[in-house]
Amino acid sequence: MHRITRRRLQQFSGLSLLGGSLSGWLPQLAAIARDAGQQPKRACILLWMSGGPSQLETFDPKVGQANGGPTQAIETAAPGVRISEHLPQVATVMQHLAPIRSMTTKEGDHTRATYYLRTGYLPQGPVQYPSLGAFLSRELHAPDCDLPGFVSINPFRAFNPAAYGPGFLGPALSPLIVESEMNAENAVSFEVKNLKSSTADSPDRTATRRNLLASFEKSFLADRPDAPGRSHVQSYERAMRMMNSSAVSAFQLDQEDAALRQAYGQNPFGQGCLLARRLIERGVSFVEVSLTDVTGAAGAGWDTHADNFNAVKSLCGVLDPAWATLMNDLKQRGLLDSTLVIWMGEFGRTPVINSNTGRDHWPGSWSTVLGGGGIKGGQVYGATADDGVEIRDNPVTVPNLMATVCRALGLDPEHTNLSNIGRPIPLADHGAQPLQPLLTEN
Repeated sequence: MHRITRRRLQQFSGLSLLGGSLSGWLPQLAAIARDAGQQPKRACILLWMSGGPSQLETFDPKVGQANGGPTQAIETAAPGVRISEHLPQVATVMQHLAPIRSMTTKEGDHTRATYYLRTGYLPQGPVQYPSLGAFLSRELHAPDCDLPGFVSINPFRAFNPAAYGPGFLGPALSPLIVESEMNAENAVSFEVKNLKSSTADSPDRTATRRNLLASFEKSFLADRPDAPGRSHVQSYERAMRMMNSSAVSAFQLDQEDAALRQAYGQNPFGQGCLLARRLIERGVSFVEVSLTDVTGAAGAGWDTHADNFNAVKSLCGVLDPAWATLMNDLKQRGLLDSTLVIWMGEFGRTPVINSNTGRDHWPGSWSTVLGGGGIKGGQVYGATADDGVEIRDNPVTVPNLMATVCRALGLDPEHTNLSNIGRPIPLADHGAQPLQPLLTEN
């Protein structure tokens, strides 16, 4: 058991992380690369809040209003930007974040809304749309990376499994699913199953088996050169490459300083955010971390139809240190300028408080947050009325959010991929416009 002093912990939490760097040379290397014209490859981390988080208890508090409940607002590192009192550490990194308070859709059902926010398209017709992680990693992933381009940590897929898949892009763009476990020391760990060869097989025997399989695959594809066969081969080759790579050490969190691990939070979401940073550091282009429950159990913890205020406070107690430490850790290592961080769920919660002291589904006016690479932080985009019901300024649709994400990552939102029915599908739906005030490059 590592003994961690308060001073040691403070080195890794809040803004003091920047002053307590154990690897200050990393930002210097990033600066040298920029000066040499070598821009780092952009990447994305999605913090997914399954169930639909309440905007009024997170990024759009309504203090003093009947709809506001007991939640108070606090000042942040960005002058004039106030957020919920439940996010004091996130408040210290608000200069890197831009809450969007005017999201609006018509989808108040978990199944449809989850699909919409995670793909950018409504579930309709025969087109099998790819998830955000699939279509972004296809564009961003470096071919020399030994790890998959899309990694999903502790996903809760019950609402809509298709919203987590590769859609028409095919199995080769499927996410690597990683789930947390408690190890013998009662600490959170992550392990990718079946990465090691059988101890009963010698290296020569393993190589012989691989060669035999490769010959069968070649013979099969000679007569059936279609997409499913090619995807199977690509997936197998990707798995073999990962098995033989030192990059899988990214999953060994015990390599990290104990104080840093504690700053993230000794829980599945906090350690998942730490894993996300380690994966981005090793070239993975898209990592999503789901916060489904305070304990890490699968579920939709943000679906707060009852006891909303206590539930959101508890969830924010997990979210707050993990997210703030992630932003600081990325900044310290020279990765924040090239890593877009997205915080969102499938919709918001009703401004009106129900009879169970809860808030119900509300797609009409709610919040998401963008930060890090490509985003001008320290500002709020859009606004709701004093009671939170109506959008007062700059309504934001899902296609426009997707277009902004693409632009922040240096991608053309009008770039198309050919769908399963032969129709070209743009990364962001037709007519989508990025939110220019949020982008560092207009």
